[in-house]
Amino acid sequence: MLAPNGYWENAVKRLEGKVALVTGGTSGIGAGTVERLCADGAKVIFTGSNQAAADALCTATGAEFVKHNVTDAAAWDGLIAQILEKHGRLDIAFANAGTESGDGSIESISIEGWNNVMGVNLTGVMLTVQHAMRAMAKNPEGPVGSIIVNSSMNAHRAMGNFVAYSVSKAAVIALVKASAVHSGNQKYGIRVNAVLPGVVETALIVNLIEKSGDPVATRAAYEGLSPMGRMAAVEEVAGMVAWLASDEARFCSGSEFTMDGASTAGMNGV
Repeated sequence: MLAPNGYWENAVKRLEGKVALVTGGTSGIGAGTVERLCADGAKVIFTGSNQAAADALCTATGAEFVKHNVTDAAAWDGLIAQILEKHGRLDIAFANAGTESGDGSIESISIEGWNNVMGVNLTGVMLTVQHAMRAMAKNPEGPVGSIIVNSSMNAHRAMGNFVAYSVSKAAVIALVKASAVHSGNQKYGIRVNAVLPGVVETALIVNLIEKSGDPVATRAAYEGLSPMGRMAAVEEVAGMVAWLASDEARFCSGSEFTMDGASTAGMNGV
């Protein structure tokens, strides 16, 4: 995946010397972001549970993998301590880990399903932001860094059949804004922002398309959600994260960066 299509072949090392943490980094947007941040010169630590996928990504990029569950509050101190002990700092955190497992409509969802989605998509993100900010506040030159949260266009365009996912993705935007205001009030140079992708053509989505009864119609349905008539590429989302992680975005904080091909921009008149 690393620069097969020209996206990162001429990557500028604008993240040289920075240390990054990516949660949920073994597949999809997370894996693409690990690759992009490494290409831009960052030292990247990523987490997840798929050891085989992690090993392949480490070999391809030189990134480091730590098996870790974002919902395990007790394990966070150890993860951050490991990063600081080895690298002495943390500059970038991408709270990417997420799930839809157990979701449903407001009538069909179980409390177990609700708690599972909220545990990963909301509590897991809160723990990521909290511990990343605490770590960045200890950086040698003072509190500085960039925290990016992966939300979704469904924060603004809720899905009736994925109620917990939609609610969680809306809630993390409030978390981002509250955290950004707190950081500013503390006079930290730590920025907190959210990216809101539309449908992204990940391996998971491609697999769903291929296994559907009508792959052509299913692909058309996904692509038709955007007025631009296509899905986002993983590399495009990773590129936005890399920009927000860089010093070029040093005055961006508390913001939502929607990248959904105008899916949530509006509607056509009758």
